[in-house]
Amino acid sequence: MNQEKDLEKMALFEGQKIRRVLVNDEWWFSVVDVCGVLSGSGRPKKYWNDLKQKIDNETFEQASDKIGRFKNEAEFQLSTFCRQLKLISSDGKMRTTDCANTEGILRIIQSIPSPKAEPFKRWLAKVGYERLQEIENPELAMDRMKAIYEKKGYPKDWIDKRARGIAVRHSLTDEWRDRGIKRGSDYAILTNEIMEGTFGLKVTDYKNLKGLDRENLRDHMEDMELILTMLGEATTTEIHRTEDSQGFNKLRTDSREGGEISGEARQKIEKRLKRPIIKPGNFLGRKNIEIQ
Repeated sequence: MNQEKDLEKMALFEGQKIRRVLVNDEWWFSVVDVCGVLSGSGRPKKYWNDLKQKIDNETFEQASDKIGRFKNEAEFQLSTFCRQLKLISSDGKMRTTDCANTEGILRIIQSIPSPKAEPFKRWLAKVGYERLQEIENPELAMDRMKAIYEKKGYPKDWIDKRARGIAVRHSLTDEWRDRGIKRGSDYAILTNEIMEGTFGLKVTDYKNLKGLDRENLRDHMEDMELILTMLGEATTTEIHRTEDSQGFNKLRTDSREGGEISGEARQKIEKRLKRPIIKPGNFLGRKNIEIQ
Protein backbone atom coordinates (compact mmCIF):
# COMPACT_ATOMS: atom_id res chain seq x y z
CA MET A 1 0.00 0.00 0.00
CA ASN A 2 1.27 3.49 -0.82
CA GLN A 3 1.63 4.98 2.64
CA GLU A 4 1.53 8.66 1.74
CA LYS A 5 -1.35 8.39 -0.75
CA ASP A 6 -3.59 5.85 0.94
CA LEU A 7 -2.98 5.37 4.63
CA GLU A 8 -4.09 8.59 6.21
CA LYS A 9 -6.14 11.50 4.91
CA MET A 10 -8.44 14.03 6.46
CA ALA A 11 -11.77 15.48 5.45
CA LEU A 12 -13.60 18.42 6.96
CA PHE A 13 -17.29 18.64 7.84
CA GLU A 14 -18.27 22.07 9.16
CA GLY A 15 -14.66 22.67 10.15
CA GLN A 16 -14.30 19.43 12.10
CA LYS A 17 -11.82 16.73 11.11
CA ILE A 18 -12.91 13.28 10.05
CA ARG A 19 -10.16 10.76 9.45
CA ARG A 20 -10.52 8.51 6.44
CA VAL A 21 -8.55 5.96 4.43
CA LEU A 22 -8.79 4.64 0.88
CA VAL A 23 -9.47 0.93 0.49
CA ASN A 24 -9.89 -0.32 -3.08
CA ASP A 25 -10.72 3.20 -4.28
CA GLU A 26 -13.43 3.62 -1.64
CA TRP A 27 -13.36 5.95 1.35
CA TRP A 28 -13.66 4.41 4.83
CA PHE A 29 -14.31 6.90 7.62
CA SER A 30 -13.46 6.87 11.32
CA VAL A 31 -16.71 6.02 13.11
CA VAL A 32 -15.48 7.69 16.30
CA ASP A 33 -14.91 10.95 14.42
CA VAL A 34 -18.35 10.78 12.81
CA CYS A 35 -19.96 10.15 16.19
CA GLY A 36 -18.11 13.10 17.67
CA VAL A 37 -19.22 15.43 14.89
CA LEU A 38 -22.88 14.38 14.95
CA SER A 39 -23.37 13.93 18.69
CA GLY A 40 -21.28 16.85 19.92
CA SER A 41 -20.01 14.53 22.64
CA GLY A 42 -16.77 15.44 24.35
CA ARG A 43 -16.08 11.70 24.68
CA PRO A 44 -16.71 10.34 21.17
CA LYS A 45 -14.99 7.00 21.88
CA LYS A 46 -17.34 6.29 24.78
CA TYR A 47 -20.29 7.50 22.72
CA TRP A 48 -19.39 5.04 19.94
CA ASN A 49 -18.85 2.17 22.39
CA ASP A 50 -22.29 2.79 23.92
CA LEU A 51 -23.87 3.15 20.49
CA LYS A 52 -22.14 0.00 19.25
CA GLN A 53 -23.59 -1.93 22.18
CA LYS A 54 -27.01 -0.55 21.35
CA ILE A 55 -26.67 -1.58 17.71
CA ASP A 56 -25.41 -5.00 18.77
CA ASN A 57 -28.37 -5.54 21.09
CA GLU A 58 -30.91 -4.39 18.51
CA THR A 59 -29.37 -6.60 15.84
CA PHE A 60 -29.27 -9.55 18.24
CA GLU A 61 -32.93 -9.18 19.10
CA GLN A 62 -33.90 -8.95 15.44
CA ALA A 63 -31.80 -11.95 14.47
CA SER A 64 -32.43 -14.27 17.42
CA ASP A 65 -35.95 -15.33 16.43
CA LYS A 66 -34.87 -16.20 12.90
CA ILE A 67 -31.42 -17.68 13.39
CA GLY A 68 -31.13 -18.71 17.02
CA ARG A 69 -28.98 -17.35 19.77
CA PHE A 70 -25.36 -17.46 18.71
CA LYS A 71 -22.81 -15.86 20.99
CA ASN A 72 -21.30 -13.60 18.34
CA GLU A 73 -24.37 -13.07 16.18
CA ALA A 74 -24.64 -9.35 16.90
CA GLU A 75 -20.93 -8.76 16.39
CA PHE A 76 -21.13 -10.59 13.07
CA GLN A 77 -23.94 -8.34 11.91
CA LEU A 78 -22.07 -5.18 12.92
CA SER A 79 -18.95 -6.39 11.11
CA THR A 80 -20.84 -6.44 7.81
CA PHE A 81 -20.55 -2.64 7.63
CA CYS A 82 -17.79 -1.82 10.13
CA ARG A 83 -14.16 -2.93 10.09
CA GLN A 84 -10.94 -2.03 11.86
CA LEU A 85 -8.33 -0.08 9.89
CA LYS A 86 -5.24 1.90 10.88
CA LEU A 87 -5.56 5.66 11.15
CA ILE A 88 -3.35 8.26 12.76
CA SER A 89 -4.27 8.88 16.40
CA SER A 90 -3.93 11.97 18.60
CA ASP A 91 -0.43 10.85 19.62
CA GLY A 92 0.70 10.80 16.00
CA LYS A 93 0.90 6.99 15.77
CA MET A 94 -1.01 4.71 13.44
CA ARG A 95 -3.61 2.85 15.49
CA THR A 96 -6.42 0.47 14.67
CA THR A 97 -9.87 2.05 14.82
CA ASP A 98 -13.41 1.23 13.74
CA CYS A 99 -14.16 2.46 10.23
CA ALA A 100 -17.13 2.24 7.90
CA ASN A 101 -17.70 2.99 4.25
CA THR A 102 -20.42 5.32 3.02
CA GLU A 103 -23.14 2.69 3.30
CA GLY A 104 -22.05 1.75 6.81
CA ILE A 105 -21.87 5.36 7.98
CA LEU A 106 -25.39 5.95 6.69
CA ARG A 107 -26.62 2.99 8.76
CA ILE A 108 -24.83 4.27 11.87
CA ILE A 109 -26.25 7.77 11.39
CA GLN A 110 -29.75 6.32 11.74
CA SER A 111 -28.94 5.56 15.38
CA ILE A 112 -27.61 9.05 16.19
CA PRO A 113 -30.24 11.70 16.97
CA SER A 114 -28.68 14.83 15.53
CA PRO A 115 -29.84 17.91 13.59
CA LYS A 116 -26.65 17.53 11.57
CA ALA A 117 -27.67 14.12 10.20
CA GLU A 118 -29.18 15.39 6.94
CA PRO A 119 -26.38 17.88 6.14
CA PHE A 120 -23.88 15.13 6.92
CA LYS A 121 -25.61 12.74 4.52
CA ARG A 122 -25.36 15.34 1.77
CA TRP A 123 -21.69 15.92 2.61
CA LEU A 124 -21.05 12.18 2.54
CA ALA A 125 -22.68 11.86 -0.86
CA LYS A 126 -20.58 14.75 -2.18
CA VAL A 127 -17.34 13.21 -0.91
CA GLY A 128 -18.22 9.87 -2.51
CA TYR A 129 -19.20 11.48 -5.81
CA GLU A 130 -15.97 13.48 -5.93
CA ARG A 131 -14.01 10.28 -5.39
CA LEU A 132 -15.76 8.64 -8.34
CA GLN A 133 -14.91 11.66 -10.46
CA GLU A 134 -11.27 11.47 -9.41
CA ILE A 135 -11.07 7.79 -10.36
CA GLU A 136 -12.33 8.70 -13.82
CA ASN A 137 -10.07 11.76 -14.05
CA PRO A 138 -7.18 11.88 -11.53
CA GLU A 139 -6.37 15.46 -12.51
CA LEU A 140 -9.49 16.59 -10.66
CA ALA A 141 -7.94 15.57 -7.34
CA MET A 142 -4.89 17.72 -8.10
CA ASP A 143 -7.10 20.65 -9.15
CA ARG A 144 -9.06 20.45 -5.89
CA MET A 145 -5.85 20.28 -3.91
CA LYS A 146 -4.50 23.40 -5.62
CA ALA A 147 -7.75 25.25 -4.97
CA ILE A 148 -7.57 24.45 -1.25
CA TYR A 149 -3.96 25.62 -0.97
CA GLU A 150 -4.88 28.82 -2.79
CA LYS A 151 -7.78 29.50 -0.41
CA LYS A 152 -5.36 29.13 2.49
CA GLY A 153 -3.19 31.90 1.09
CA TYR A 154 -0.31 30.04 -0.50
CA PRO A 155 1.26 31.72 -3.58
CA LYS A 156 0.48 30.08 -6.91
CA ASP A 157 4.13 29.46 -7.76
CA TRP A 158 4.59 27.67 -4.41
CA ILE A 159 1.44 25.61 -5.07
CA ASP A 160 2.82 24.51 -8.44
CA LYS A 161 6.03 23.31 -6.81
CA ARG A 162 4.11 21.54 -4.05
CA ALA A 163 1.89 19.80 -6.59
CA ARG A 164 4.90 18.69 -8.61
CA GLY A 165 6.54 17.48 -5.41
CA ILE A 166 3.50 15.33 -4.62
CA ALA A 167 3.71 13.73 -8.06
CA VAL A 168 7.42 13.02 -7.59
CA ARG A 169 6.77 11.57 -4.15
CA HIS A 170 4.02 9.29 -5.44
CA SER A 171 6.31 7.98 -8.20
CA LEU A 172 8.93 7.16 -5.59
CA THR A 173 6.58 5.43 -3.15
CA ASP A 174 5.09 3.45 -6.04
CA GLU A 175 8.60 2.20 -6.81
CA TRP A 176 9.14 1.28 -3.16
CA ARG A 177 5.88 -0.65 -3.05
CA ASP A 178 6.62 -2.49 -6.31
CA ARG A 179 10.15 -3.30 -5.15
CA GLY A 180 9.17 -4.99 -1.91
CA ILE A 181 8.33 -2.33 0.70
CA LYS A 182 5.21 -3.14 2.70
CA ARG A 183 5.55 -1.74 6.22
CA GLY A 184 4.87 1.89 7.03
CA SER A 185 7.99 2.02 9.20
CA ASP A 186 10.12 1.07 6.19
CA TYR A 187 8.68 3.95 4.15
CA ALA A 188 9.61 6.27 7.02
CA ILE A 189 13.17 4.94 7.21
CA LEU A 190 13.73 5.34 3.48
CA THR A 191 12.30 8.86 3.57
CA ASN A 192 14.59 9.75 6.45
CA GLU A 193 17.62 8.57 4.45
CA ILE A 194 16.75 11.00 1.65
CA MET A 195 15.92 13.89 3.97
CA GLU A 196 19.03 13.43 6.10
CA GLY A 197 21.23 13.22 3.02
CA THR A 198 19.62 16.32 1.52
CA PHE A 199 19.34 18.57 4.56
CA GLY A 200 21.43 16.91 7.25
CA LEU A 201 18.29 16.43 9.35
CA LYS A 202 15.88 13.58 9.96
CA VAL A 203 12.22 14.39 9.43
CA THR A 204 11.48 14.68 13.16
CA ASP A 205 14.45 17.02 13.70
CA TYR A 206 13.46 19.08 10.67
CA LYS A 207 9.91 19.46 12.03
CA ASN A 208 11.27 20.45 15.43
CA LEU A 209 13.37 23.13 13.77
CA LYS A 210 10.25 24.55 12.16
CA GLY A 211 8.19 24.28 15.32
CA LEU A 212 5.84 21.67 13.87
CA ASP A 213 4.07 18.82 15.62
CA ARG A 214 1.72 16.68 13.52
CA GLU A 215 1.64 19.07 10.55
CA ASN A 216 2.94 18.01 7.16
CA LEU A 217 6.55 19.17 6.92
CA ARG A 218 6.37 19.83 3.18
CA ASP A 219 3.45 22.20 3.63
CA HIS A 220 5.84 24.42 5.61
CA MET A 221 8.85 24.37 3.29
CA GLU A 222 10.07 27.32 1.27
CA ASP A 223 10.61 27.10 -2.50
CA MET A 224 14.22 25.88 -2.44
CA GLU A 225 13.46 23.34 0.25
CA LEU A 226 10.69 21.88 -1.92
CA ILE A 227 12.92 21.82 -4.99
CA LEU A 228 15.76 20.04 -3.19
CA THR A 229 13.33 17.53 -1.69
CA MET A 230 12.06 16.79 -5.20
CA LEU A 231 15.62 16.45 -6.46
CA GLY A 232 16.50 13.91 -3.78
CA GLU A 233 13.38 11.84 -4.35
CA ALA A 234 13.50 12.01 -8.16
CA THR A 235 17.19 11.01 -8.12
CA THR A 236 16.43 8.08 -5.82
CA THR A 237 13.62 6.95 -8.13
CA GLU A 238 15.94 6.98 -11.15
CA ILE A 239 18.62 5.03 -9.26
CA HIS A 240 16.03 2.37 -8.38
CA ARG A 241 14.93 2.08 -12.00
CA THR A 242 18.42 2.12 -13.50
CA GLU A 243 19.73 -0.57 -11.16
CA ASP A 244 16.43 -2.47 -10.85
CA SER A 245 16.85 -2.35 -7.08
CA GLN A 246 14.92 -4.87 -5.00
CA GLY A 247 14.43 -5.28 -1.26
CA PHE A 248 14.74 -2.96 1.69
CA ASN A 249 18.54 -2.96 2.08
CA LYS A 250 19.28 -2.01 -1.53
CA LEU A 251 16.49 0.57 -1.60
CA ARG A 252 17.90 2.09 1.57
CA THR A 253 21.36 2.38 0.01
CA ASP A 254 19.85 4.02 -3.07
CA SER A 255 17.85 6.43 -0.92
CA ARG A 256 20.95 7.43 0.99
CA GLU A 257 22.80 8.06 -2.30
CA GLY A 258 19.90 10.05 -3.76
CA GLY A 259 19.80 12.23 -0.67
CA GLU A 260 23.57 12.77 -0.73
CA ILE A 261 23.43 13.93 -4.35
CA SER A 262 20.73 16.45 -3.46
CA GLY A 263 22.69 17.42 -0.36
CA GLU A 264 25.75 18.21 -2.46
CA ALA A 265 23.61 20.51 -4.61
CA ARG A 266 22.29 22.22 -1.47
CA GLN A 267 25.79 22.82 -0.15
CA LYS A 268 26.92 24.36 -3.45
CA ILE A 269 23.90 26.64 -3.53
CA GLU A 270 24.43 27.71 0.07
CA LYS A 271 28.09 28.42 -0.63
CA ARG A 272 27.18 30.60 -3.59
CA LEU A 273 24.36 32.42 -1.78
CA LYS A 274 26.32 32.67 1.48
CA ARG A 275 23.25 31.65 3.50
CA PRO A 276 21.51 28.43 4.53
CA ILE A 277 18.62 27.03 2.49
CA ILE A 278 16.77 25.64 5.49
CA LYS A 279 14.58 28.21 7.21
CA PRO A 280 13.00 27.70 10.63
CA GLY A 281 9.88 29.64 9.59
CA ASN A 282 6.66 27.93 8.55
CA PHE A 283 3.11 28.63 7.42
CA LEU A 284 1.50 28.13 10.83
CA GLY A 285 0.29 31.70 10.70
CA ARG A 286 -2.21 30.48 8.14
CA LYS A 287 -5.02 28.04 8.88
CA ASN A 288 -4.05 24.38 8.78
CA ILE A 289 -4.61 22.85 5.37
CA GLU A 290 -6.84 19.84 4.97
CA ILE A 291 -6.66 18.24 1.56
CA GLN A 292 -10.08 16.85 0.63
